[in-house]
Amino acid sequence: MSLDAHDPHSHGDGMSGAPIVDQLDAAIERLAAANAIAGVSPVFEVLDPLRALMLDDNGIELIYARVPALEAAGFFRGSDWDTPQTLVPSLSVRTVRHGDTVATLVESLSQIRLLAVASGDFNHPSISAEHAHHYLAQVMAMNLDLVVSDLQEGDRLRPDGLGYVVQHLYHYLLRHLGYENLLEHLVAEVWRVLAQRPVQVDGVKHMVTQIAACLHKPDAMMGDVGDDALRLINAVFSPTEGCREDPGFDAYAERLAVMDDATLLQEAIAFAQAMHSTGLVSPYMPGFIRYLRTRWNALIPTALGLSYTGADAFHCYPALIHTLIDEALFAETSQAVYGLAMMLERGILYAPPMAPSLWRQVRLTLCDAAAEKIVSVFGSRRSPECFLLADVLNVLGHPLGVGQGNYPTCQSTRALSMWAYSAPADLLRFVAWAARDDEIVMRFEGDNISSRELGTGLASEPPVDVDAVSLLTVPHLDRIYFEMGRRSAGRGEDPHKWVNAEFHGEQVGHGFCIAVDVFTGGLKDFEGFVRDFYATYHPYYNGNIPVINPQPAGIAVTDSATRFLGWHAITIQRLALDPSGNMRVYFFNPNNDSGQDWGQGIITSTQGNGELYGEASLPVSQFVSRLYVFHYDPLEMGDPAAVPADEVHSAMRLAQESWASGR
Repeated sequence: MSLDAHDPHSHGDGMSGAPIVDQLDAAIERLAAANAIAGVSPVFEVLDPLRALMLDDNGIELIYARVPALEAAGFFRGSDWDTPQTLVPSLSVRTVRHGDTVATLVESLSQIRLLAVASGDFNHPSISAEHAHHYLAQVMAMNLDLVVSDLQEGDRLRPDGLGYVVQHLYHYLLRHLGYENLLEHLVAEVWRVLAQRPVQVDGVKHMVTQIAACLHKPDAMMGDVGDDALRLINAVFSPTEGCREDPGFDAYAERLAVMDDATLLQEAIAFAQAMHSTGLVSPYMPGFIRYLRTRWNALIPTALGLSYTGADAFHCYPALIHTLIDEALFAETSQAVYGLAMMLERGILYAPPMAPSLWRQVRLTLCDAAAEKIVSVFGSRRSPECFLLADVLNVLGHPLGVGQGNYPTCQSTRALSMWAYSAPADLLRFVAWAARDDEIVMRFEGDNISSRELGTGLASEPPVDVDAVSLLTVPHLDRIYFEMGRRSAGRGEDPHKWVNAEFHGEQVGHGFCIAVDVFTGGLKDFEGFVRDFYATYHPYYNGNIPVINPQPAGIAVTDSATRFLGWHAITIQRLALDPSGNMRVYFFNPNNDSGQDWGQGIITSTQGNGELYGEASLPVSQFVSRLYVFHYDPLEMGDPAAVPADEVHSAMRLAQESWASGR
């Protein structure tokens, strides 16, 4: 990665074309000239072309080539960054993730400069290559979430595309630094993400591939990663004795053909254990399941790791299950094996509409628009119908593993999750319409709303980093949700009061509580709001009534410094005692990763406190401190006055010292 080898105009595509590079070079020359005379850095005109280039993968390479010129021109002069040996990794993380535009861009450029130092391509008088490498390793380890998974809400909502700038930076740093120092952190982060059982695991599988590559380097200084790393690698590449050394599909097929029954049984058990312990499915597993279809069909429930419930569903609907296996399970769609297993475990096939709905899905022919979307994202190694059917199984198997990707479509993603959880036949109806007709029609206060007749909603671009179900349905749902909001505007109250109940379906409670005045943005009867939540949801104060159907709610998202980031749609799944005997709210967050630090010691838990896969949880008062809107059944409400004052005031204080400050 020698700096001398770079041609400034070698990348002429996209944002990294010649004009922006020319702007940057001219700005660096003016900066150098000004600093030579005045010693005052006009760095701001350098930042615009820098930001544009950092939104493009090739662009960072071009910036890297200009590190010596930027340093010589005095870009960092007079700032903390001028003495890189004094920089603190934890402070750098805060700057790059939460700083304003200027601070974030300067910090990003500083890290690119340190990469050049660590790689031996640039000598800095005050920091060694070893120090620079160690510093960047720590910074990378603290930002692994940017590399392992999609952007969090706080990153996605940053102005000027800064979240994407920073994500590109860390993908670039990781490519060039190698993983050796990071392996232990990386393995732990992968397990943390997998504990939530996301539907989309491409990023995680990519990480496991990198970990595997790293472990096979003879000179890897990887530290002690031990069994945790090997379990991940084996789950993807070699979960059984038959594929222990990753022999390739053809060789494995030949081995299967000569295995006796006892060996096949061992293969089935090993596949099931690897899949259920990690949530990852090896590309070898679909071939094994398909082989069993013709050789030993009764062994498939064992290979899927099914309990009595799942095995019973398997035997009750043999023709359907066999067809799903034949049509949806391939190496390219291997995760659908886990989706199928978990769908059977949920017992949803016993609902009368489900089997016919799945038969319709199997026989569905996609319209051209839907097929083109799927091919553009998933490729053409399998048919668009196959990719869609596979993700139908994934979403039905993991209703709480659906993520919104890098798009402001939390309401639509929440709806997909709620339908997959409580009304799966409704979900399949919407999927069929979107895939076959390129249209979804919903009722709103007696009138039909067709997505075909509406402009774009919040998602102006079609999503690309989501499952196939979301890919086809969310643009339609997003437009309809937006239109329902438009029709509800001007009624003197928050439009969600009418929209949520109509959009998500009959299971939504018709009672509606909001903490904020729609017109002023200020709090209104906040104590009453908090008491009403306890009286409708907390088992101690509502007559011990559990949450019957998951309910839509809205939270005020804050960062670790308690700064308000925006409003966000979630689902309240249930309230229950955790293993320590504390009452917690368990909720679904559609933003791809529910483990977040909201400040004030409020860290959303995703495992270890009684969470089911895909749930986040918080103690009730901490959850209520970020809640601003919820639905409930007005006929099943306890006595708000019976809620203890200290509990109410604890939640109010946390809110008033964070997002509600000044309201």
